[in-house]
Amino acid sequence: MDQGNLSRRGFVQRSLAAMAAAGLPAWTARELLDGQLQAADAAKKPVAASDKITIGLIGCGGQGRGIMNQARNSKMVEVVAVADVDKTRREQTASSVGKDCKAYEDFRELNDRKDIQAILVGTPEHWHTLCSIDAMKKGKDVYCEKPLTLTVAEGQALVRVAKATKAIFQVGSQQRSDARFRHAAELVRNGRLGKIKRIETRIGDNPVGGPFKTVMLPPELNWEFWQGPVSPHVEYVKERCHYQFRWWYEYSGGKMTDWGAHHNDQAQWALGMDDSGPIEIIGKGDKPSDKPNSYNCHPNFEVTYTYSNGAQLVCMSGGENGVKYEGEDGKWIFVSRSLITASDEANRPQAGKKGVAGKPGSGSKLLNEPLGKDAIRLYAVKNGHMNNFLEGIKTRKPCVCTAEIGHRSVSVCHIGVISTRLGKKLKWDPVKEQFDDADANKMLAREYHRGWKLEG
Repeated sequence: MDQGNLSRRGFVQRSLAAMAAAGLPAWTARELLDGQLQAADAAKKPVAASDKITIGLIGCGGQGRGIMNQARNSKMVEVVAVADVDKTRREQTASSVGKDCKAYEDFRELNDRKDIQAILVGTPEHWHTLCSIDAMKKGKDVYCEKPLTLTVAEGQALVRVAKATKAIFQVGSQQRSDARFRHAAELVRNGRLGKIKRIETRIGDNPVGGPFKTVMLPPELNWEFWQGPVSPHVEYVKERCHYQFRWWYEYSGGKMTDWGAHHNDQAQWALGMDDSGPIEIIGKGDKPSDKPNSYNCHPNFEVTYTYSNGAQLVCMSGGENGVKYEGEDGKWIFVSRSLITASDEANRPQAGKKGVAGKPGSGSKLLNEPLGKDAIRLYAVKNGHMNNFLEGIKTRKPCVCTAEIGHRSVSVCHIGVISTRLGKKLKWDPVKEQFDDADANKMLAREYHRGWKLEG
């Protein structure tokens, strides 16, 4: 056997061992690995310049640069432009790509370019919708980071435009492309735990901070533009900008829309509710600071959603980050980005006991017993979330997390925030996408100003 085959065999053995260590059964791990090997073989083939997908990036922060680099790892892509309201960020990002990559302050100028086929949106979420809609209306396909929108109304508009333009759209909910999460959702969907009684999504606390001081505006930042179409004007506070924007309800929903957009998306997937949602919500949490220029998301919270089938989803700030599915007879499955385990798992000592723990999932029939030939199988991504988007551009087949799915998943987060902020139990109609409460319905949209309009 030649060295190439030995190397390939070694890669297969190492990969299968790593997947087993993460709790994946052999039949799922092998399926995933086959896709990775096919992708690796395809990556060795040269791609003509005329066949490359030309891409622009909007939002040059850490997440934006991250998804841009994921795209660049594919030989199918050429990044030709970037946009950001922070001059330093956009120029550094363009320079990292190459001398032919142009930098823009206004995303609309980037979207105007006829040579750009697809857009990556990595801005803060209060800009996601307008950047994406503008791009789709100008004939581009879109990869937009999660959480998809700032409000439910934005999601409705974005979905309408995606349908009208037939754009290929991928929401950056990459857990849809994670084999562990898909495996757990498939097992739940196929009744492995019996009737699902409760799902816990554990997403962490919101930070507390402030009051923060207003400071001199950095000359490289267009602060007026950054503040976006719906937030009120405030003097520059550096803790409102860049990464920390997440902890202000003016621009985000805190951990409820940050991590909640990941884990509540999984709950929707496992329950078969990608085109629907819960019917009742009750949110509670510690009161946030009412001091000016202070983080104002609820530090701790617990939101309980009830679905029409009786299942409850509890999204909470405490506990180990991940998703726990609870069924009948005490059966459960817990999945996170590092492991998947189940209630019947054997060969692992109890916490605090001496001994070497077995591999997560290694003794679990709940996890390892193969599904039947007629089982429901969920969309399986075998070559990564970004590559799923790039392949969608080429084939015109829908991605694993479409605009409609992303809208429905983040809507769960939005209505949970609304219930928590109002301190009310609310009824929700997932067909009409409306509450039974006038005050709550007013919070489904926000007024646009500074000359911006939501058109979709």
